[in-house]
Amino acid sequence: MHPTGLITALATPFDEAGALDLGAWRRLLEWQLAAGVEGVVVAGSTGEASMLADDEYDTLLRTAVQAVAGRVPVRAGPGQPGTARTIAQTRRAAALGADVALVVVPPYVRPTQSGMLAHFRAVADEGGLPVMLYNVPGRSGADLLPETVAALAAHERIVGIKEAVADAARIDALVALRAPGFRVLGGDDATAARALLAGADGLVSVGSNAAPAAYRRLLDLARGGDAAATAQWDARLAPLHAFCGVEPNPIPVKALLQRLGLGHGVRLPLLPLSARHHDEAARMIALARALEASCGREPLAA
Repeated sequence: MHPTGLITALATPFDEAGALDLGAWRRLLEWQLAAGVEGVVVAGSTGEASMLADDEYDTLLRTAVQAVAGRVPVRAGPGQPGTARTIAQTRRAAALGADVALVVVPPYVRPTQSGMLAHFRAVADEGGLPVMLYNVPGRSGADLLPETVAALAAHERIVGIKEAVADAARIDALVALRAPGFRVLGGDDATAARALLAGADGLVSVGSNAAPAAYRRLLDLARGGDAAATAQWDARLAPLHAFCGVEPNPIPVKALLQRLGLGHGVRLPLLPLSARHHDEAARMIALARALEASCGREPLAA
């Protein structure tokens, strides 16, 4: 269960009434697997986990585990501000069949480095799943520093990190910690090519919701060591990287999925994509379809 390759941080499809759209969820999962993704994240921040009721979280994860049927690892996003609640949610994810817990730095409470060290060790010791660290200070409000990661990497049940700090020096510092039992994955699509060529083991992607085969090609080119071809393909993906950041995640990518027939809208306090970005969304759908076709995949029809 050591993380590697392309992992899609899945959005959660809702129907027009705002309920879970399990039909669209299953179609999204099958489309991702057919395109070659090497793992999925269910109910992370892109999946609007904080907007899901407990029974919805359970249904979403249970359905994903059944649909994936062991073809790739299923990672659940159980991170909470408090350690006890994170452990409880991780145990629930384990009972529902998740393979790995992707555990974010506790949001909002801004723990110290010592607090984060104690938190992640407790979740790894007591949660019942291998733990993949997730550092995204722009959302959580606290930054898990490389020296703290180094201490955590020695824990036998902490298997890797998703690093969303888009800084070359940060990636270099983490890549130096790689070991057979600890992998380093990028968490920022726009700088993924650089991170992969620097030695990162993979990417947890948002954009791959809408263009999974295209992002898998980026991973394959980078893993092959062809820096020029990787840069050329990344340049083709760059507008999609950028679009996914025009409004808070997952608003833009869910607008793309809606145009592909996979769900409707987001939940408050998020709002649907602003009208000023609708024309750009149409262009991004055309780009995603063209990229998928160039990878030999049949684009998903709306």
